Amino acid sequence: MLVHEAMTRTVLTIGPAHTLRQAAALMSARRVGAAVVLDPDAGGIGILTERDILDSVGLGQNPDREHAYDHTTTDVVFATPAMPLEEAARAMTDGGFRHLVVLDGGEPAGIVSVRDIVRCWVPAGLGIPA
Repeated sequence: MLVHEAMTRTVLTIGPAHTLRQAAALMSARRVGAAVVLDPDAGGIGILTERDILDSVGLGQNPDREHAYDHTTTDVVFATPAMPLEEAARAMTDGGFRHLVVLDGGEPAGIVSVRDIVRCWVPAGLGIPA
């Protein structure tokens, strides 16, 4: 199975100046666990996850004053649509990630998450909730 068969094609993109509260509200509304952070000034692609926001709040930081750029992972491991799902899972395990940005032609095409992989690998009909 390949990444494109498992990935979520809805990509939430935010800017680096979004506050963590704004990012959390957008992620919650779209029911996603990660946002791609596009910074035209830095010229790269980053990722902000629910875990990044949780860590900040857990440290007592104010989500209305903290910005995405301070909590974005910029050393991102990317997947491609044609990558075997096993390889993506291995990259997640090796890097300690729960989400990978999927790039197609250098542009974000989706996100593949641990949940996406489990959904593909668990046989249908087992009654396991999503």
